[in-house]
Amino acid sequence: MHIFDDILTTVDREVIRRGGYGKSRGLGEHPVLMIIDPQYNYAGADRPILDQINEWPSGVGESSWRAIERIRGVLTVSRRKNIPIVYTRQIQTNIEFNGFAAKTDREQSRYLEGARGTKIVDELAPEKGDQVISKCYSSAFYGTPLLSFLIKWRADTLIVTGGTSSGCIRATCVDAVTRNFNVAVVEDCVYDRISVSHKAALLDLWMKYCDVVTSEEAIRYLESIP
Repeated sequence: MHIFDDILTTVDREVIRRGGYGKSRGLGEHPVLMIIDPQYNYAGADRPILDQINEWPSGVGESSWRAIERIRGVLTVSRRKNIPIVYTRQIQTNIEFNGFAAKTDREQSRYLEGARGTKIVDELAPEKGDQVISKCYSSAFYGTPLLSFLIKWRADTLIVTGGTSSGCIRATCVDAVTRNFNVAVVEDCVYDRISVSHKAALLDLWMKYCDVVTSEEAIRYLESIP
């Protein structure tokens, strides 16, 4: 069962069945854990989304914090197994070139480097040896050294967590698969502001691009790595 099952119609289910969608791509032997944009701007406050949206207009609210709790478990296992860990930070250095700004009506200075919301949440604070990549656009591959890091590690698999599902998660996963990496999105470790966007993004990724797994499945896989 997946979180998107309840939005599928009978016709949708038959299209998936007859079309043969959703086959597991499988995972490799050299994984990297990715935590996409775990910043206060996008997590927001641990309250229902509408109760915190005036303070954190991009914040997901309480559902992001439940996901962050589960990410911590995946992160702990990854560190113990010496699996490389990559964080991304969504940072703007020049509002003129902020592609997101054109689609939103809100104060943009909160997204500039140095603003308090650009900080990674304390609960997932990077440690020595973790890689932290700053990016300006949705995909973690666009305009960053991520691919170079993955080649250096001889990585073949990305375990993807963080937010948001329909934006930076989806863009990063599609770009990763395009570059022939195996990818697993950890369903209960990703989050989004709009429930239908969250479900539709995970459905699309599961159908056509990558595996969608639970945190328990991700941990079992990571534990199996020598």
